[in-house]
Order: sequence, then structure tokens, then C-alpha cells
Amino acid sequence: MKFSVQLPTDRVEPAGEYTSLAAITEMARAAEDAGFDACWVTEHPFPSDAWLATGGHHSLDPFVALTAAAAATTRLRLHTNVLVLPYRNPFLTAKAVASLDVVSGGRVILGVAPGYLEGEYAALGADFAERNAATDEALVAIGQAWLGESTSFEGRGFRADANTMLPRPVQRPHPPIWVGGNSRAAIRRAATHAQGWSPFPIPRRFAGRTRTAGIESVDDVRRGVERLNAYAREIGRSEPLDVNFVPFGAGMAPRALDPRALREQIAELACAGVTWVSLGVPGRSRAEVVDALARLGEQVVAG
Repeated sequence: MKFSVQLPTDRVEPAGEYTSLAAITEMARAAEDAGFDACWVTEHPFPSDAWLATGGHHSLDPFVALTAAAAATTRLRLHTNVLVLPYRNPFLTAKAVASLDVVSGGRVILGVAPGYLEGEYAALGADFAERNAATDEALVAIGQAWLGESTSFEGRGFRADANTMLPRPVQRPHPPIWVGGNSRAAIRRAATHAQGWSPFPIPRRFAGRTRTAGIESVDDVRRGVERLNAYAREIGRSEPLDVNFVPFGAGMAPRALDPRALREQIAELACAGVTWVSLGVPGRSRAEVVDALARLGEQVVAG
């Protein structure tokens, strides 16, 4: 099992406590020192007031935050969890990811998803109704741009007619892509276009809010992994796929984490086919976050 841990750059108040350069570098170094394999950040460039009023959150731009983390560390991987692909022109996304991979020495994990916030889509001028098709299209376009060769590709609202992007990413053939979402469409997208699948826990009664399927138990995760592997075999895929999951009760800003219970759950997830877990980190201040990272490293990661 490998471990990715959140840099809480979604906590924009109090100003500078979690989102300043000093804060990000301190927390990233603490995560690396604690033995975590990666750090992750979320993204919400312009969320609606209605979503914010019902538990939504802000965040720093993921590429800015992860570049700061890269500069402060040497081996910690840099994980977008998740980047909403249809928000951007795919070639701009390809350039940003390749640039981060180059300056970090090849440490990017690109977690992506179509997203589910219609109000944010509207604010950004993106087509909510076409988000799934646009996500699939973007994955193909990004892969072609990363080849570093002359590319011709026409998509929704963009066209490359013999264009080339350099530098290529350091990782070969490219940074790993993990597709987020619990639905069968997400599973098919991961097997077809990516190197990993990133489901997440959500009660079925709330799943409609995020426009995906509910996952309430380790057995649900196991069934999803079985579907993933079955579809991979169906399309003739032989390369293994990573499965990244947020353990139950260990998502963004958990109040507390029980190391023993978390270790037991992680062991069950490993048996279900999970290869990475992504953890939130508790703490009411940056100092508490740094202390929590050290404890999790000693009591969970090393265990």
C-alpha cells in the first residue's frame, strides 16, 4: 500500500495559515519526512455560493500549490485529487502538467474527473451537459500533446493543426493518470484511458449530489475493482491499474483519526484490490496538521 496525504489548501481562512508559501512548504516537508508517498490537493476555481453554503469549499490553484510543494521536497509525489478536465482547454492542461513534471523531476500523479458542480461549469464557460464526452476527448488530446511531436486534433471548441508541445513530461510514457468517480462510466474511462481508478466513499442517499454511484463499504469497493478488472480484460488491457481510495472517515479535514482502526481498514482495502489510499489530515492549525502528519507517518504509514 502507498499513501497520499492532503495538503489542506482548501482552508483559506485564517489567511496564510494553510495557503502561504511558508505553510505549504512546511506541510509538504512534514509529509515527506513522515514517509508519505505523495501529497494531494483539490481544485475549485470559482464555486457557487449555493454550494459553499451547503458544505463546499475553496482551494488554491492546484498547480501553484503543488509547485510550492515540489520546491520544498525531493521525493514526495504531487497528486491532483482531482483536476476537473472540462474546465480547461486540454492543451493548456497538458502544458501545466508537463511543466510541473519537468520542474519536479518526474513526480506528478494526474487525478482527473468530469466534476459535478453545474454552477462552477457555468461560471467558467464550460459545457456541463457534455462533461463526460469532453473528459474522454481531453484525455486523448493530452496524451497526444505529451508525445512532443507534431499533433493534429480537433475537439469541442479547439483545433490543433500541426502543433507541437515541448518539453515532454519527464515520466515515460507520461505521468500516471487516475480517473475519479464511482460510476461504471468512470470505471470504463479508467480502464480505457488511464493508469488508475480513484473511487471515493459516499452514502447512496447523497450520491446524486455528486452525480455518481454510492460507495458505503469495503465490499462496494471490492465489487468496483472487480468491474474494473473485468472491463480491462474485455478490452484486452494487460497493464495493471492502480486503485486509489479515501478510507471511510479519513477524507478532507477529519476531526480525528484512530490509527488502529485506520490500519485495520487499510488492510481490508488492500485485500479488496486498493493499492493507494488518500488521507485527509486533522488539525485546527498548521502546527496541529504538522503534528498529525508525523503521528500518521509513525502509526499508519510505517505500520
